[in-house]
Amino acid sequence: MLHRRCTSFILIICLSAASALYFHIGETEKKCFIEEIPDETMVVGRYKVLIFDKNSNDYVPTVHGLGMHVEIKDPEDKMILSRTYAADGRFTFTSHSAGEHVICLHSNSTAWFSSGQLRVHLDIQVGEHAIDYQQVQAKDKLSELQLRIRQLVDQVEQVTKEQNYQRTREERFRLTSESTNQRVFWWSVGQTLLLIVIGLLQMIHLKRFFLAKKLV
Repeated sequence: MLHRRCTSFILIICLSAASALYFHIGETEKKCFIEEIPDETMVVGRYKVLIFDKNSNDYVPTVHGLGMHVEIKDPEDKMILSRTYAADGRFTFTSHSAGEHVICLHSNSTAWFSSGQLRVHLDIQVGEHAIDYQQVQAKDKLSELQLRIRQLVDQVEQVTKEQNYQRTREERFRLTSESTNQRVFWWSVGQTLLLIVIGLLQMIHLKRFFLAKKLV
């Protein structure tokens, strides 16, 4: 069994914007990304896998049958998605708790490594950016004005979710700071008491020593 190497990238992304990048993947390697997401927020990830062709010295579409396995865990480390997709596809999930979600991708096969290395293009859309408003307009038969109002409502809801999440983070950070300050305070008190006790013991020992030597 091949040893699995897991390389994690921490992705600090503005929650109201989309993120697009590409990365290379090696044999038995897993790429993981951390996305901070408010609760009840839809996330859509689109990816495309290319394989390095030695003949053309460039990246080309992958062979048939090759796909990517996507795993997503919530802030409580619970698996909310584990599925194998095609070489060019998309995955969707909705966060049920606010916090850091871990998105991991790895190949479903190692047979292609004799041909070359993979390059994966990944685009993550969060919140209202994940909604295809053209499909919404066609499905609900909305006018341009109604569609624009729908977009504004979704944006306001997303901003509200982000503000609530930031308040939660601030509260958690404040509690952590207070707990740390309290521990530092009691540690300082303990050190002070220990020094006082050691000083008293030294004075008692010296007094007994002087009395024993009849110096006082």
